[in-house]
Amino acid sequence: MKSDIIKNITEQMNSCIERFTKNINNIRTNRVSSKVLEDIKVDYYGLKTPLKELSNITIENFNTLKLSVFDRNMIRIIEKEIFHSKLEINPIVHDNVIRIIIPPLTEERRNKLFKLIQSESEKSRINIRIIRRDANDKLKRFVKDKLISSDAERIIQNEIQDLTDKYINKINDILSKKKIVMMKI
Repeated sequence: MKSDIIKNITEQMNSCIERFTKNINNIRTNRVSSKVLEDIKVDYYGLKTPLKELSNITIENFNTLKLSVFDRNMIRIIEKEIFHSKLEINPIVHDNVIRIIIPPLTEERRNKLFKLIQSESEKSRINIRIIRRDANDKLKRFVKDKLISSDAERIIQNEIQDLTDKYINKINDILSKKKIVMMKI
């Protein structure tokens, strides 16, 4: 039972770290990447469809993405979705091609992005703590139902706390590395 609880908590905390890493990797730093468009979904005949399924996304140069749209009827809709996304960029349309020019980061924009990353890190820390709280609540129910002893509960709680500390430190390490990368730009 103890190993099942620890295994479950570890899986949940790992998925939390993966989500955090994915979220902050979508935040642009010093080079353009097609990953910045991954979260954009377009209404394509009633279905929310990822942008990468409606167009061919290529990196034209160090600050320009080129989208070759498969269905010409979707160009204006895609342009509108990109414009209203959190990227705060203005796409340029020419025939069935959409170009997205990413301007270099200013100090103000860099600080704004770092605050966004810090906010994501805090959300992830909170999620880790919620996982810990839920696991501790489950342990208390097990003790109440006499499935485990109170001594076993304390031992498992200590292991859960160790895991919590470990994963919060991982979040802090990822945040520190991202800050270093952003300040080098």
